[in-house]
Amino acid sequence: MNRDAETEFDRQVGVLLDRGYPALAGITEPEFAAVVEPLRDLVRTEVPVLDGRGTTSRVPFVVVTPPAAIRAEDLVPTLSLVDGGQAGILDRNHGEAGLAPYRPLPWLGVPDSGAYLLLDVERGEEFCGVRPEDALPVVRGRGRSPLTVHEGIALVTAFPAVLERNRCFMLAGSRRGDRRVPALWISGRAPKLGWCWDGNPHSWLGTASTARRVSAQPGGHGDGGAEGVGSGAAGPVPVGAEWSPGRRGPGDTVSPGPRRHPGGLRPGSA
Repeated sequence: MNRDAETEFDRQVGVLLDRGYPALAGITEPEFAAVVEPLRDLVRTEVPVLDGRGTTSRVPFVVVTPPAAIRAEDLVPTLSLVDGGQAGILDRNHGEAGLAPYRPLPWLGVPDSGAYLLLDVERGEEFCGVRPEDALPVVRGRGRSPLTVHEGIALVTAFPAVLERNRCFMLAGSRRGDRRVPALWISGRAPKLGWCWDGNPHSWLGTASTARRVSAQPGGHGDGGAEGVGSGAAGPVPVGAEWSPGRRGPGDTVSPGPRRHPGGLRPGSA
C-alpha cells in the first residue's frame, strides 16, 4: 500500500473541505467526503510509491471535483498563493458570460460526472515563451493533454506553490470557439484567471498538462495525447445519470456561499 500517496490524498481532500467546497456544492461535509472517497483506491493503485508529495513544477496526482457541481467562477475566489496574500480573482476581460463559454476540448476524455484524478501533472514552464498553438502539438506528441480551467484551479488549490512569478501557465484544454486560451497567473498578491491569444507567446506563461485522467466511474480511464485517445475510453454519461434533472448548467447564475443547489454533488456519484 502506498501510504505516502494515501496521506497526500487525505491532505488534498482536507484542503477542499477547508476551502468550503461542500457548501459551494450545496451538500454536507460527510456527503462531500463520500463523493471523493472512491478515488482512494485509485490512488493506491495508480500513484508510484513514495511519490506522493511532488515539486513546484510536477506533481504525481491532483483530485478534481466534478466540473458540473461547482462553477469555476465560484472556485476562483477560493484560490490563494503559497504565502497567502489575496483571494483569487477572475479577469473581467472574460466578459459578461465569464467562464461559461469555455468547454474542454472534445478529445481530452474529461469524465462527464464524478470526481477524478489527474496523474503526473506538469505546469509546463518549458513552454514559457512558446505560443500555445505551437506548444499543444508537442504536448500531445508526448502522449499528454493540456489542463482545463477546472483542472488548473484544482492544481493550484492543492499545490499553491506551483503558481510562481514568471512560471505561470496556460490552461489550453478549455476553449470557447475562438483563439482565446485561459491562463492562471499572479496579479499583485493574488492568483488571477485570465486569458491570452493562442498565437501570442508570453515569457512567463507555460502550458500545463497531465499524463492521464482516471475516474472511479466504469471505464473511466482516459488519456489524451492524440485525438480520440481517452475520449472513447471514458464514454459519455447521459445527463441525469449521475446528477439530478435540475443540475446546474455552465450558464446558470449562482450566488457564492453556503446554499443547496438542486444539481449539486450526490454521495456515491463518484
